[in-house]
Amino acid sequence: MKRILFVCLGNICRSPLAQGIAECLLKDEALTMQIDSAGTSNCHEGESPCKHSIKVAKNHGIDISMQRSRPVSKNDIDYFDYIVALDSKNKADL
Repeated sequence: MKRILFVCLGNICRSPLAQGIAECLLKDEALTMQIDSAGTSNCHEGESPCKHSIKVAKNHGIDISMQRSRPVSKNDIDYFDYIVALDSKNKADL
């Protein structure tokens, strides 16, 4: 099974949305992959996605409200097959 990690700065806006969208697409296509998200910073560790991201996802039938922010770890680099940085700064930080 392939594993994909989406990474943004705080793991409360973009990467939770990317995770939710990817999980929804995989479900719709009956595909199996492990999807997760993380942040390059731990400043929001344990927090829910921001209310705006939750609303955007909900408007598209996707519930991301149960996700919790976590920082990316060194183990993630080895564990995930694909790591998708959501901007050039996140890529440089990784």
